[in-house]
Amino acid sequence: MGVVVKVPGGWDVPGSEEGWAGERGAGGEGQCVVPFPGPQGTMAEARQAATFRLDLGQGTPGRRWWNPALKEVGSAGLRSWRRSLAQCKDDILSGACPAGLASGLFLFAAIQGSRFMQLDPSLGLVDWIKASLPDWGVRWLPGFQGAVAATIFAGGLWTALLLTLHVVLRLLLRYQGWLSEPRGTLSLPTRSWLALVRIFSGRRPTLYTYQRSLPHLPLPSTVGTVAKYLESVRPLLSDEDFQALSSQAQVFLHTEAPRLQSLLGLKAWWAANYVSDWWGEYVYLRSRSPLLGNSNFYILDFLSVAPTPLQAARAGNAVYAMMRFREQLGRGEIEPATLLGMRPLCSAQYRQMFNTTRIPGVSGDRLYHVRDGCSRHVVVLHRGRFFRLGTHGGLGGHLLSPRVLEQQLQYILDDSAPAQPTEEHLAALTAAPRALWAQARASLQAGDRSSKAPLEVVEGAAFFVCLEETPGPSRTSPELDERAQSVLVGTGHSSGHMGLNVEHSWADTPVPSHMWEAILAAECFELGYAADGHCRGTPNPTVGPPERLLWMLPEEVAASIPLALREAQALARDTDCHILPFTHFGRGFTRRCRIPGSSFVQLALQLARFRDQGSFCLTYEACVTRSFHEGRTETVRPCTVEACAFVRAMEDPRLTDAQRLALFQVAAEKHWALCRAALTGEGVDRHLFCLYLVSQLLRLPSPFLTQVRAERWKLSTSQSATHQPQLFDPASHPDYVCCGGGFGPADDDGYGVSYVFMGESMVTFHISCRVSSPDTESYTRAFCPPPLECPQTCPFGSPGLCVLSSQDSRRFGQHIQDAMLDVATLFGLGAGPSTRARPGEAAREASRGPEPQQAPSAPRDLEY
Repeated sequence: MGVVVKVPGGWDVPGSEEGWAGERGAGGEGQCVVPFPGPQGTMAEARQAATFRLDLGQGTPGRRWWNPALKEVGSAGLRSWRRSLAQCKDDILSGACPAGLASGLFLFAAIQGSRFMQLDPSLGLVDWIKASLPDWGVRWLPGFQGAVAATIFAGGLWTALLLTLHVVLRLLLRYQGWLSEPRGTLSLPTRSWLALVRIFSGRRPTLYTYQRSLPHLPLPSTVGTVAKYLESVRPLLSDEDFQALSSQAQVFLHTEAPRLQSLLGLKAWWAANYVSDWWGEYVYLRSRSPLLGNSNFYILDFLSVAPTPLQAARAGNAVYAMMRFREQLGRGEIEPATLLGMRPLCSAQYRQMFNTTRIPGVSGDRLYHVRDGCSRHVVVLHRGRFFRLGTHGGLGGHLLSPRVLEQQLQYILDDSAPAQPTEEHLAALTAAPRALWAQARASLQAGDRSSKAPLEVVEGAAFFVCLEETPGPSRTSPELDERAQSVLVGTGHSSGHMGLNVEHSWADTPVPSHMWEAILAAECFELGYAADGHCRGTPNPTVGPPERLLWMLPEEVAASIPLALREAQALARDTDCHILPFTHFGRGFTRRCRIPGSSFVQLALQLARFRDQGSFCLTYEACVTRSFHEGRTETVRPCTVEACAFVRAMEDPRLTDAQRLALFQVAAEKHWALCRAALTGEGVDRHLFCLYLVSQLLRLPSPFLTQVRAERWKLSTSQSATHQPQLFDPASHPDYVCCGGGFGPADDDGYGVSYVFMGESMVTFHISCRVSSPDTESYTRAFCPPPLECPQTCPFGSPGLCVLSSQDSRRFGQHIQDAMLDVATLFGLGAGPSTRARPGEAAREASRGPEPQQAPSAPRDLEY
């Protein structure tokens, strides 16, 4: 049994990255889809950012070339204001403002009551308003004018109170001094700031309480951004190349930069965020590459335990918990997300978590969202068949109980009707290149009602659910690796676990991670299961079975399915995943070392990558900027001069551990300084991205920005959101902790690494790479021994002359484990691992057998 919960719903549901379920690729059957310090944020965005290209043609610079850029800036501001006004009403009604609607009603009642008690708290303003009103209705309603005047005064006073709280909160939230505090201590100004924020936030702040008070993302100076960029690439370039790039940068600063920066400054003043809307539009929605493995990421449940062996029961509890979470979102009952428990974060991405679909287009996609009241069902895919599962019923239209949802899902599992030949692999279309899927969808919409109706049901679903029914993992591949592969690219198997597949355009990793942890906690500790493994409660025989969706496909759509399926299968075969449960130590160890956990891991990753490839590379580390209004992410570049010096010292046998430790501390401090800069909006890459985009809109070519956009991120990293302590207790329930998730590599010749600190004594790494890459060496030149069959897509172009070896990501995982332990020895708390590479050797090792993941080696004795 395997359950993959894809969020939101629909074919390309932005919560179900690839689309429906069937972009899953290999097999085409579908899946069951149902906070931080340091950099955290997105997972799969590095590949989208690396492959982003925008070419609007060339033209002679001049005044007429300002028009496209000014139009884009103006449109961005109008979109921002429209979103703000549309959300204003909902926020007031739901009490999301610091002074909610209840406070307004109380103030109105108090003013009206004071009038009857012959009191005037307005100091004469009510009488002045009354005298200014026309004498309508005075003859029939003598007190009408007074009541209207008191109402106007109460409304004005309440509005002034809202604006005052809004302005004070915005001023308070600009404070960034807490980021420079020594770890484990808070100064008096920071304590005072925290107290004032809590006072002006109201008694019970909700998810959107701080949303309108968050400051705007600041626009850095071009001089500072270019200087930081040149510093970041210095260790990767020769002296000649660096000198040439520096000359290009100086020309850029004196020619194109002032013009581009002035337009960005206009947008930063006019719109809510000068980056996020362009980032979502041009990096994600205008990308024409398949979503599968490129723009999606996955999140798993638990490392080893499954609360019940019954597939329908797990899916029933998961669907119920997710729909209930959606209702809590609608009522604003979710607690606001904070950074380090202090700094409120932007919650705009939560609004599109459910009922949202990524609609394909020929030149660009769009996000389609429906209100909760119009989406009261989920779509289930099982054995190539689609079902509409209603989630509400009864006289009041309440959410069905978990036991009734299990009953409905079991009906789908027991239905032995086969899939129609044309629908079995239909979902593979959503994993095809976007233009192909857009043409197929247009053909579906152009057809009669029988072809459009199922499409509308799928695209209007709250989210998409896939029920797996395939054999378990192979004996040659560990179960954890199979689970990661299954949820990311759809090589599904039955394992008793479930996972979440998320499309990236609508949100970054912490938002769906927040929801997913709440779902897992509700499933295990609140809803639970009966002794026989079923959901608690009783079935309801009066509820009808789910509705089977029947497709009448035009010929052109049916002809596109085999093409999409082959491409999806090739993408799935070319992706290799590995999960490394590092049990030697965790956040507790790094805290005792007084080193940020993210800095410790990032420097270990630099050491591991150097040993794996023998060189340094441009490294992508995602960092949230949600401390600003509509903020998303920024890039931290961990491969610094200081980090390279530390890595070389680790490989130099002439240096002592004391010298290496000193270099490590310098590199860790540099990394944390880069993190602080990214968190406060002083990063490099988003500013350069916007400058490049404006230069393209102006038809103003810039050799320097073109060089920046040509960079390749051969190591892409991300830290998954930390666990919510109010939901999980690793000390009491060590097995019931979410093990995080992963994503595909940003570069076809590189690695993608995601990691999550699981409690105090464990770190889980999720590693991916391309099988066909010569750098990651997934293929070994040899004759295929029978009965092994050569994959249809052979990277050597010689079927029968290659053996698929899945040791690349596992080999890099071994390097990561060795590097983590080697760094730990610098603190005098243990000895290095026996697999440590010899100093000065780039460890392109002979293939090792896969490490057993179900029984990892015992933790090394470290003297804490």
